[in-house]
Amino acid sequence: MTPFQRCEGVVVPLDRLNVDTDQIIPARFLTSISRSGFGPNLFYGWRYLPAGPGGAAPVPNPDFELNEERFAGAPILLTRRNFGCGSSREHAVWALQQQGFRVVIAPTFGDIFYQNSLKNGFLPVVLPEEAVDELFQAARKANALQLVVDLETQTVSAPSAGLRYSFEIDGFSRDCLLRGLDDVALTLTEADAIRAFETRHLAAYPWLARDLNATT
Repeated sequence: MTPFQRCEGVVVPLDRLNVDTDQIIPARFLTSISRSGFGPNLFYGWRYLPAGPGGAAPVPNPDFELNEERFAGAPILLTRRNFGCGSSREHAVWALQQQGFRVVIAPTFGDIFYQNSLKNGFLPVVLPEEAVDELFQAARKANALQLVVDLETQTVSAPSAGLRYSFEIDGFSRDCLLRGLDDVALTLTEADAIRAFETRHLAAYPWLARDLNATT
């Protein structure tokens, strides 16, 4: 997992409430056994116009935010409360990451989506609704509002608009993001201690080694 310290770039304002995981990445795109290839189908129902007769390739919806040239490659998403509600699919986080997003800012998140984000190196930032409103207003006034999200200082700022906010995140998750540690990598930081325990345990209970060899 890539360490996360700071993200700076254009913010995409997605002014919608209760965006669920099926709207983020529809269930029909979850048949792959790979973790890749989800980005092009992010927000599929909004991003593309309905397909024409004969199953023609989908046409980008010119009225959807992600299809605007000014938001190409933007790493930060701004949205409304309860983002990521619905089913527990981890693919929702993968789709956002594969589109190029590293941060999503909202007043509240679906609980499972929030935890999936942290475990995949994707930062969900919770800000009060008043702060989110101010950021939406600033984004509407600017052609492409630049934000700085700093995990070290736990701040979100829009220098051109004179806005700066603090956000909370639990210390354990913050440390894992800063160090780029997922659950497996975190466990492997104790590899020496694990091996030492295995050696002591097998020395104290040698029949375990015989049983283990018998099953391999």
